[in-house]
Amino acid sequence: MDKNDSSEWVSLRSASEILGVHPATVRTWADKGDIPSRRTPGGHRRFNKSALLKYAQSQGELQPIELRVIIQNALGQARMQLEEHDMANLPWYANMSESTRDEMRQQGRRVLDAIRAYLASGASDDKLSDAIVIGKDYAALLTADQMTLPEATRGFFFFSDFIINSILTWSELAQPRNSSEWANLLRQVNTFIHTMLLSIIEYYQED
Repeated sequence: MDKNDSSEWVSLRSASEILGVHPATVRTWADKGDIPSRRTPGGHRRFNKSALLKYAQSQGELQPIELRVIIQNALGQARMQLEEHDMANLPWYANMSESTRDEMRQQGRRVLDAIRAYLASGASDDKLSDAIVIGKDYAALLTADQMTLPEATRGFFFFSDFIINSILTWSELAQPRNSSEWANLLRQVNTFIHTMLLSIIEYYQED
């Protein structure tokens, strides 16, 4: 294996980050032959990066592939974080009722779908109305649990960080169109996230 070839093979953890699923899911797909893998002399799995990107592209509708995989990645990272860490130690999470936690999981998909629609529209200002509505809905849920604005903000950042990290991860792993396009994507996502956050703050001030 030459140096250039080895650079195209990534670890199980990196593969799970590219696909936005738990490492156990990647193992299952590899065992079924859905994605190619090989073993190092030490017995560790390695996955071909190009094959992973093609597999991601083959899964459902894309508009374009970057947006779908970023969404999938963010949801996967959030699920792994919830599974692997003791969330009860986080005050803002501990103060949520179980029904609110369930609703927040649904809201996560809603937020990401709204971001995708916003980006697909060319970051139209009209689509920012979705960010305002979702922000108010988020705040309403948390005020019902008597969560403070700082607690609500910490929870918001906990999730929004996954979106930003997914964009950064994807821009590093995928073949970029050009750096300015990735920077513009990040700016647009930040605009949507900041609009949501301002909506949350305004709801708390009105309440």
